[in-house]
Amino acid sequence: MARYADMTTEELRAELARLQDEYAAYQARSLALNMARGKPSSEQLDLSMPLLGVLGPDADLTSEDGTDCRNYGVLDGIPEAKRLMAAFLDDDPDNVIVLGSSSLTAMYDAVARCLDFGTGGHEPWARGERVRWLCPVPGYDRHFAICEALGIEMIPVPMEEHGPDMDLVERLVAEDDTVKGIWCVPKYSNPGGITYSDEVVRRLAEMECAAPDFRIFWDNAYAVHHLSDDEAEQDRVLDIADACVEAGVPDRYLKFASTSKVTFPGAGVAAMAASPEIVAETLAQMGSQAIGYDKINQLRHARFLRDAEGVAAHMAAHAAILRPKFALVQEKLAQSLAEADVATWSDPRGGYFVSFDGLPGTAARTVALAREAGVVMTGAGATWPYGRDPEDANIRIAPTLPPLEELDEALDVFTCCAKMAAAEALLA
Repeated sequence: MARYADMTTEELRAELARLQDEYAAYQARSLALNMARGKPSSEQLDLSMPLLGVLGPDADLTSEDGTDCRNYGVLDGIPEAKRLMAAFLDDDPDNVIVLGSSSLTAMYDAVARCLDFGTGGHEPWARGERVRWLCPVPGYDRHFAICEALGIEMIPVPMEEHGPDMDLVERLVAEDDTVKGIWCVPKYSNPGGITYSDEVVRRLAEMECAAPDFRIFWDNAYAVHHLSDDEAEQDRVLDIADACVEAGVPDRYLKFASTSKVTFPGAGVAAMAASPEIVAETLAQMGSQAIGYDKINQLRHARFLRDAEGVAAHMAAHAAILRPKFALVQEKLAQSLAEADVATWSDPRGGYFVSFDGLPGTAARTVALAREAGVVMTGAGATWPYGRDPEDANIRIAPTLPPLEELDEALDVFTCCAKMAAAEALLA
């Protein structure tokens, strides 16, 4: 098969007619397949079922510092949970605040506190004329939803091979004191699977910011989600905390992580790490919001996962389940789309997604066609602020939830739809 761009109009029309027949056959099968969000599969969730039995009715619910985990108190988390979450955050346990079950909630609350109370002794962000935020794209739709819900203006910044376009980031933060923050998923980014280089991390720490209270929101969502058995050296990320301390801006970052895709989403443990000053500031502000979070859940996670080695062993079992799914995505996309040359896609070493770029103007059509054939995808545009991809090209593929057989079917439908949308666009 020739490249679509090299086909004559007659050849392209014939190809489209063939695809339409293939598509009609998929529709006739009344499929109900879902690749909409990056959820763990049932098989992955089964790995954590022993967690439920860690604390029985006769279990000692006293933490190592003597805290009765059944009662109020300990706003920053029990010691063993702080130590466990420090492994996810690449930080010292003393700098960790263990929260509820959701890192998304933790990030929302952190932004809201900056708006309401300010940070680092500066006035509340909400008192300014406006607040602006840098959003690497394609990126995480729920990060963007936080900004939109809180009335923060979002500025898209292109993602490059090793992180966000730092020339643009440095220019924007240097010239505009209303730019208060940037979203970063430094390891296996959502959706591109990009890992930030040491240079990018250092430049984020060292850049001159017009706003003295500029904050890097460092979302370690996929820090332990390798697709290989072991983390390779190329997957390691320079610690933003160390980089900020060396640059003389120790308060610039806030790190976030959770066990949501490690144990049970919605019933895991979330945490934040920051400098001692920002930790103290945060605890003072949180004191009117909470007396303490779920210490029983903290305790059972600490006893189940134990430490960094325990987390690594648990995540190796996750990787064994996910590896064939990500391999299948690469196989199917290459098999169906490489010759047509109508798309490019990422080949991540970890995380939960594959980032797919079709021809400009085809993403929404591809997603709509897939839905009409029984395959639900993440909405086109979701990876951009306000849901508006200016190229209408990017689609986030989430292969983790479906069983392998269903994923195989869903990818057949998806690639057919991508080619149909491409042929239609070239004929228009």
